[in-house]
Amino acid sequence: MRRSTIKAWFLIHKWSSLVCTLFLFLLCVTGLPLIFHDEIDAAFGEDYEATLTGPASAQDGVPLDTMLSLAAEQRPGEVPLFMAFSQDSPLLTITTGPAPDAAESEMTLLFFDRATGEPLGPAPSGGIMDLILDLHIDLLMGQWGMWFLGAMGVLFVVALVSGLVLYVPFMRRLAFGTLRLDRNERVGRLDTHNFFGVLILAWALVVGLTGVINAYADPLTESWRDGELARMTERYGDAAPVPPEAYGSLDAAMASAKVGLPNRSPQFIAFPGGAWSTGHHYAVFFQGDRPLTRDLLTPALIDAETSELVASAEMPVINQALMMSKPLHFGDYGGLPLKLIWAVLDIATIYVLWTGILLWFRRRPGRIERRIEEIRRGGFSAASA
Repeated sequence: MRRSTIKAWFLIHKWSSLVCTLFLFLLCVTGLPLIFHDEIDAAFGEDYEATLTGPASAQDGVPLDTMLSLAAEQRPGEVPLFMAFSQDSPLLTITTGPAPDAAESEMTLLFFDRATGEPLGPAPSGGIMDLILDLHIDLLMGQWGMWFLGAMGVLFVVALVSGLVLYVPFMRRLAFGTLRLDRNERVGRLDTHNFFGVLILAWALVVGLTGVINAYADPLTESWRDGELARMTERYGDAAPVPPEAYGSLDAAMASAKVGLPNRSPQFIAFPGGAWSTGHHYAVFFQGDRPLTRDLLTPALIDAETSELVASAEMPVINQALMMSKPLHFGDYGGLPLKLIWAVLDIATIYVLWTGILLWFRRRPGRIERRIEEIRRGGFSAASA
């Protein structure tokens, strides 16, 4: 590799790493407890699902029409907006609001045990875990914060790729995994930084790329939702929305949807008039039956008056990739063993970031030129030590 090429890659690696390191530290530190979000919530009693037993609410239990009546008793004068199911327990949530198009701040989330129909009380507070999640997703700055972290994720991927490009010629004369800890502190730290960086490379690329995808997924998902619903309901034109008092049976609507989409489980129902439905339909969103495909949604529109299936549509491939990136990012599709692996790799990433910072702050005059010469020759020269 030519000296000018090495220098260009070295500068790319240095500046892409330096710019994003602080934010990567934050993402790694907040990401570590988020890997065990479910276990932490259960330990502090903030997870209703962990306390419930019985058949999964998406399939069995008290009729859906009865559950809606129970929600109406708790929130008189409000209309149902969403009904969501758990695939692992009888937990059922119903969201209500003053109108079908109510803003999020006006919504109320109700929790029920569908096996018995008993209300479970107010929504769990979430506490510190909610704060950690918000920091990890958007730095408490909303959509702009999410996009900013997405840009930091892009720089992280650039740093990983450029680091690999430099690592290959640098280690040309050294056996893989060589740690020259008997030389001096800087040489040992450089070797451990490079070694652990290569070990986590594949995982870091997956997590980095899925993090970037998640940061920019919402606009694409909203575009698919709006475009798909518009296409599926174009024949209704400007017909007046169905008023809540004219809604047909939700159980009959679900039965119709399952006939059209067998062997799938409903994730949630959007009621007429909201952003995830139309003024004329129940929108039942079905999901895959495996941990990795649980975020793949297939909408089925059911006429809200007659409870008959109108249309259904699969997600486009690009949206399927977007939805599958979420479980890949947090490692929550393979149970506790995979979460433990994710945690170890997360800690290793923190170590790589820390050694990189130490190498930068304890650099010597002329370090860049020496490093470039080291890489060009393939190894670490005695003079540069």
